[in-house]
Amino acid sequence: MDNVFASFDLWVGLFGGLALFLFGMDILTRSLKRATGDHMKAILARLTGNRFMGVGLGAGVTSVVQSSSVTTVIMVGFISAGLMTMEQSVAVIIGANIGTTITAQILAFKITKLALPMISVGFLLNFTSKSESWREYGNILLGMGMIFYGMTVMSGAMYPLRTYEPFVNFMTTLENPLYAAAIGAAFTAVVQSSSATTGILIVMGSQGLIGLTPAIGIALGANIGTCVTALLAAIGKPREAVRAATVHTLINVVGVLIWIGFIPQLAAMARAISPANTGLTGTTLLATDVPRQIANAHTLFNVINAALFVGFTTQIARLVNYLLPDKPELVEPENLPKFLDPVLLLTPAIALDAAQHEIERLGRRAIKLVNQVMPVAVSGPRTRLADLIKLDRSIDALHQSIIAYLGEISLTHLTKVQSVRLLHLVAVVNDLEQIGDLVSRDLVTSAKKRLKESVVVSPETAKIIGKFHKRVVKALQGAIDALARGDAGTANDVGLMKIKLRQMSHEIALHSLERLTADEPKRVKTYKREIELIEILDGIFRLARRIARSQIDIANAESGIKSVDEPAKK
Repeated sequence: MDNVFASFDLWVGLFGGLALFLFGMDILTRSLKRATGDHMKAILARLTGNRFMGVGLGAGVTSVVQSSSVTTVIMVGFISAGLMTMEQSVAVIIGANIGTTITAQILAFKITKLALPMISVGFLLNFTSKSESWREYGNILLGMGMIFYGMTVMSGAMYPLRTYEPFVNFMTTLENPLYAAAIGAAFTAVVQSSSATTGILIVMGSQGLIGLTPAIGIALGANIGTCVTALLAAIGKPREAVRAATVHTLINVVGVLIWIGFIPQLAAMARAISPANTGLTGTTLLATDVPRQIANAHTLFNVINAALFVGFTTQIARLVNYLLPDKPELVEPENLPKFLDPVLLLTPAIALDAAQHEIERLGRRAIKLVNQVMPVAVSGPRTRLADLIKLDRSIDALHQSIIAYLGEISLTHLTKVQSVRLLHLVAVVNDLEQIGDLVSRDLVTSAKKRLKESVVVSPETAKIIGKFHKRVVKALQGAIDALARGDAGTANDVGLMKIKLRQMSHEIALHSLERLTADEPKRVKTYKREIELIEILDGIFRLARRIARSQIDIANAESGIKSVDEPAKK
């Protein structure tokens, strides 16, 4: 009976501690991403072809998200969203494995006694603080405290295993590096966190349950198991996203194959750089020295691998391109979004960027629609009107997808600046959809009336309206360019076009008014159709100007400058 209850306590303690560890990791990761999401985006925006910057970025991002597989999943999302090329991602993925060592180094410090104080302080900060930033800092402390408390629970549960003969016999089998690596890979694939695997190894080391050599074997396998999440995330994604997941897998597998035969040498290096405690023997010595040695071996393995691979980022990219060549290009359904990856919702700052890319795509489609207005509106046959309606339907479908995605983003935890940006992006999407409606509804209706009334617009008038139309298209292009580049200067130029367009509109009105007295048939009806067309185009310009204005407001919010449209506070 005692053995049964002892076994029950062991498994409950082990799995309960692991659950606390993983839950704390989830809280920590989410809060770190919320607190640093905009900084991650800014770092990404500055990323160049410099491979060393890429490695640094990968290490930095992974130190935040606490998992190289999650970093690769984010890279897959970036590539799907058009924010990064596969070649750039290679260096980032190489650096990601360095970032995972941060967790092991922190866990190796025996600070589990601080677990409950961290949980207490973190909860109080989160519960009592009115500051959004301080609440996130509280969650970060709470998550770290739960990680350490989970380790304490697992450590206590594992203590009886020191004298449990079946377990001791099992641990001797782990001296086989291939067997140890297989166990590490399988366990990490299940829990989807190499940091959790390393944490358990450090807990086992602190109890004297595992030696350095088998621990290194399991840690090597964990580097392979962590690839599963990235591979699953790449399913159904664009070809370059699949390549990024393959790069992650290739680097990790090759790195493990390089070291699997040199585990004793890696262990010797780890011992050489780790503090040694003299006067201890047996299990007590293991419990004292091995946790730090495991963390240092983990760091050495990943840093040396990064140094080996960083010089071959171009060759790795070429190899993966060779292994995964481009598929025959398929015609992409126009109504399907391209950049709206649900994975990016984990990092709202990046999800907003992805939404903006999709909005830019919608904007380019609106430009195409407006660009096709002439000469359909003044002389085109009825069959050409159907093309405008068809293109507007694709705009409507894409509009719905973007609005739904922005709605998902709104359910996440957003900063004030992100909330302002979200509201403006919603307004821009709706303005673009309204532009489509102006063409497919108002302009098409006007053109149908022209055909029904057999109205003929003179070549001279058509030329004048054509110039006005070109200016409207230019304004819309400027607004979308400003949105794509985050360029408030271009947005301001769009606003300044108002003066010229008002002047052109006045000249067209005078010209049409003069022609009312011309000796031509259906002059009044022709006049109505001409003025109607100008009003529709002017409505499109007003919407383009409003889109540009939104970009200025977003820039003001991000820089902390109050919008000029906002009344001053007294």
